[in-house]
Amino acid sequence: MSRRYDCADAGERATGLREAASAIRRGELVVLPTDTLYGVGADAFSPEAVAALLAAKGRGRDMPSPVLVGSPTTLHGLVTDFSEQAWELVDAFWPGGLTLVAKHQPSLRWDLGETRGTVAVRMPLHPVAIELLNTTGPLAVSSANKSGGPSPANCDDAFAQLGDSISVYLDGGTADFAQASSIVDVTGKVPVLLRAGAISAEQLREVVPDLEAGS
Repeated sequence: MSRRYDCADAGERATGLREAASAIRRGELVVLPTDTLYGVGADAFSPEAVAALLAAKGRGRDMPSPVLVGSPTTLHGLVTDFSEQAWELVDAFWPGGLTLVAKHQPSLRWDLGETRGTVAVRMPLHPVAIELLNTTGPLAVSSANKSGGPSPANCDDAFAQLGDSISVYLDGGTADFAQASSIVDVTGKVPVLLRAGAISAEQLREVVPDLEAGS
């Protein structure tokens, strides 16, 4: 049976964050608000939990889960060959609606799906999400919808699609932008825009003028 907590209420928020962190430690799934869309999260370092996340969404391993972090400094333990341009993007747009695809540390013992040695990572601009992430550490987080279903801008939308496959729902109201993050690949010498979203190509090029458009 899922539990839902109204994060607009200070008492419920504290309880909800505590219960969500406990659920993550048990390998269960939680729904959390972010600044873009609602996400479903699991312990990034538990292959079983990530597999449960993909199953709840009806998503294959060929579409690996992104990872959310609570601080840019967390990147030092997660990625390698991170360019100066990549750090400039982090400085300009984190926390916020920018996901970066980078090479992950080969020593990491995680299984996010068929990543081919990369990880899509983001720091969300949402106090509830950041507080949870700073308690749990990095979470595998994907949009809280069934694969192919409508993107959830609020907790009701997420519950309608995922129901009791989720242990804890953290209700943070309606997402500020209700738009998916932009995705930039920083694994090569030149950053490549893979998906336009919350951050426009024009905004990105103000920081990295040589940004290329993906095919």
